[in-house]
Amino acid sequence: MKKHIIVVEDDAHIRLGLCDALRAEGYEVSDCRDGSEAGPLIKNTRPDLVILDVMLPGKSGFDLCREIRAGKDRVPILMLSAKGQEIDKVVGLELGADDYVTKPFSLRELLARVQALLRRAGPTGKANDLPAEIAFGKVRIDGKALRGKRGKEQFELTPRELKVLAVLFRERGNAVSRDALLNEVWGIDYYGTTRTLDQLIAKLRQKIEDVPGEPRHLLTVHTLGYRLEA
Repeated sequence: MKKHIIVVEDDAHIRLGLCDALRAEGYEVSDCRDGSEAGPLIKNTRPDLVILDVMLPGKSGFDLCREIRAGKDRVPILMLSAKGQEIDKVVGLELGADDYVTKPFSLRELLARVQALLRRAGPTGKANDLPAEIAFGKVRIDGKALRGKRGKEQFELTPRELKVLAVLFRERGNAVSRDALLNEVWGIDYYGTTRTLDQLIAKLRQKIEDVPGEPRHLLTVHTLGYRLEA
């Protein structure tokens, strides 16, 4: 059965070129140029992957990514942008995107990333490796709802934040290297830097720690990575 990919890109030349290349690889492809029209299309067709430009008419790719994840849809998202600054990549990944490619890009590299995302998502094309529940200290997390509590304080989680926390919880008490976390959560095909992980850890501390600047659970292991003390 063909994997269904939606391409949301306002540049007609890029959009048509991407669609042709993806169809040549055997994918079923739908396309859209407007961010406000893309949301209903994604919701109604439930694709296996979304390729999403950041700068769109109607609604930005960042806003659309946020809405997709707020609706608990775990479809893999590959973001495209002409912006090359690291902060834009970090924002996209923190909003729940699974990968980020900067224009101009190599078509072969983009196709390889598409294949890697679909492979990691599993046979259904939807993320299937998120835990149902995580609990330690005052923290209780509902993996299905992507929602947690620290005492009486409630917070929301992105799928990637939950994945990182799940790996650290599984290995609780043990140090986990940054490379191991990147390989397991982002995949061995990830081309980014460890700074993306460090930014995500800082966000997690804001949610699960009583005093984020003095963490008691999510600890840094100097020169190596992180450890969860439950």
